[in-house]
Amino acid sequence: MKRAFLFPGQGAQNVGMGKDIYEKYDEAKEVYEMASKISGMDIKKICFEGPEEELNKTQNTQLAILVTSLAILKVLEKNNITAEYAAGLSLGEYSALIYAKMLDFEEGINLIKKRGYYMGNLLPKEEYEMAAVIGLEPEKIEKICTEISNTGKFIVPANYNCSIQTAISGEAKAIEEATEKLKEAGAKKVIKLKTSGPFHTIKLIDAKKAYEKELENVTFKIGEVKVIKNIDGKIYDKNDNIKEILANHIISPVRFDKTIKLMQEEQVEEYVEIGPGKTLTGFVKKENKEAKTYNINSLESLENFLAEHKN
Repeated sequence: MKRAFLFPGQGAQNVGMGKDIYEKYDEAKEVYEMASKISGMDIKKICFEGPEEELNKTQNTQLAILVTSLAILKVLEKNNITAEYAAGLSLGEYSALIYAKMLDFEEGINLIKKRGYYMGNLLPKEEYEMAAVIGLEPEKIEKICTEISNTGKFIVPANYNCSIQTAISGEAKAIEEATEKLKEAGAKKVIKLKTSGPFHTIKLIDAKKAYEKELENVTFKIGEVKVIKNIDGKIYDKNDNIKEILANHIISPVRFDKTIKLMQEEQVEEYVEIGPGKTLTGFVKKENKEAKTYNINSLESLENFLAEHKN
């Protein structure tokens, strides 16, 4: 049976995430301790105690989610649970790269510390928001964004999550205007997201440029696990310029819709979301109701999964 590990991105965080797993499993504890030592940040405190406003700062969120996902992953690996495919939503792609041994753990921690800092601080001064549009085709969303953009406001699709959910990013006034137009066009819901900037748009060009310098000194490899890229929904291969892809990722839309399509074409049967939230398996289920999905985001869900998958 083909299995994929899925790793969540920013927005999935919650205060207390990973705490029960940290307390039970030494291998999870080790991941938190190592990551805190490498980054010089008390990741455990940010994850377990918050407060929420501290956890929600991009420079903290990205590292907190990455480490929580990797801590859970370490317990699965200790129990000989593996996957042939790995994918993540935006930030989650780094968990996938580390799992596939395409990116070293220490280098990954350092990269995400910098990525989170740049994406949280090298932002345009205007007020920007992101919103999830549910129940409307991407083509209609693109058309409405283009119409509003033509009036001088900034708004674009930023995350193509699945065929019936797309996140848009733009100026606060443009998001407000789009919300009305999208509902008129048939959107079931338009929900504002817990993010602090116009991620995956050209407005983060300064963050991209700063991040390119960080990537220069990092070594990437091609591993045995097939990692699917956010940028185009294709599997990384030896001809890919991974540094260029990851830098462009900051200003390019996330194509998780294409990622799901590829996994279906590859006949993946079991999807295991590792880390806080249960967003990604939700997207998978929207496209394939028959898919077998699991969310591992607590001690109970982890132990239930391990009990069911004993060799």
